[in-house]
Amino acid sequence: MKLSKVSQLVLVSAIGLLVAISLSGCLIVTIDYFYVADSSGSGPSSPGQIQIYAVDSESGALRPADAVVPSGGSKPVAMATTSDYENLYVANQSNNTLVHFAVAGDGSLTQKDMVTLSFTPASIAVNQANSYIYIAGGAGPGKLAAYSLSSGTIGALSSTTSLTVPGFASDDLIPTGVTTLANNAAVYVTAYDQSAYFPGGTVTSSANPGWVYGFAVGTSGALTATSGSPYQAGVKPTALATDPTNRFVYVTDFASNELIGYTIQNGTNLSFMINGPFKTGSEPSAVIVDPRGIYIYVANALQNDVTAFSITLPTGTPSSIVGFSGSPGNGTDAEPVAILIDPALGRWLYTANYLGNSISGLKLNANAGTLSQDEVTPFPTGANPAAIVAVPHGNHNVESVTP
Repeated sequence: MKLSKVSQLVLVSAIGLLVAISLSGCLIVTIDYFYVADSSGSGPSSPGQIQIYAVDSESGALRPADAVVPSGGSKPVAMATTSDYENLYVANQSNNTLVHFAVAGDGSLTQKDMVTLSFTPASIAVNQANSYIYIAGGAGPGKLAAYSLSSGTIGALSSTTSLTVPGFASDDLIPTGVTTLANNAAVYVTAYDQSAYFPGGTVTSSANPGWVYGFAVGTSGALTATSGSPYQAGVKPTALATDPTNRFVYVTDFASNELIGYTIQNGTNLSFMINGPFKTGSEPSAVIVDPRGIYIYVANALQNDVTAFSITLPTGTPSSIVGFSGSPGNGTDAEPVAILIDPALGRWLYTANYLGNSISGLKLNANAGTLSQDEVTPFPTGANPAAIVAVPHGNHNVESVTP
């Protein structure tokens, strides 16, 4: 059949459009490698694993980037990276291990070394200088351990500090989170007193339930309790985050549905923000300050969404809600327990959804702090994802602006 010139032109145009679409679909730019700690099955003894994804620059979508890596135990609960993004650490509760992986340029992981802890880990953090990794966990009393790091390798145990409630040393204290200041000057740990707050169980103590423990870090790495430590922190603090300017600490109170703010005095000491605490959604479980230091995001485990705040400078007060809790753009899958902002561009926010067996992706408007749904979210994972970290890919710089 002979086609007219018009028909030929239409056909050529259509073919060209299809080719263009095909080529553009292949131009996927990876800005970050994304790691999820979860389990290979739903059983309590299912092996832990780390799944590796690549983050697309245009959509924030996650796609598998490398083979799944065993976590070195079962029930992985926490991950952290060094500030140069060349090392990744995972803590496993089943065998009380801290496992070190080297991160390659293509995002792949290679297990390097591991240590067995003397207590069950709950949370880990690496200082900005990459000289120490801190592990909080245990119970009654809680524990904070510090291990030295050398080029990422886990070295000797530097110290183990017992965490107890003042005046109630025999109470069952449960650490929940640990973080460090960007200038390496201090370490902070959240914990709650299960003897004083035990829903469904017997309360045996009249102590204040929630606490933040502060430690100044000496030149040799020695930890010294900061003035006034421990500091009261509501009922059941679950997570904490510091701002990039070393001026503020924010703590989620799971039981009271609140965000508690502290200002840092004299470099390490904490003082309550006088107009707090600040309302969140139901059962806040994780918190992060964006790399620019001007927004705060809280994952609400029961409400399945993210509460977004702007930070009023210079007081640090989360004074205005950017995206109100429950808005369509802030929704996640079931039970978000960890939260992350991509380090390369600071444009995508993710939550690990423990019951949803998924990762939710939200687009972050850097100018307004608002969130909107990624078109293809959520992304499936293994069972019960509990921790997430990301490293920038290639020449992408870490997004950070001093407010």
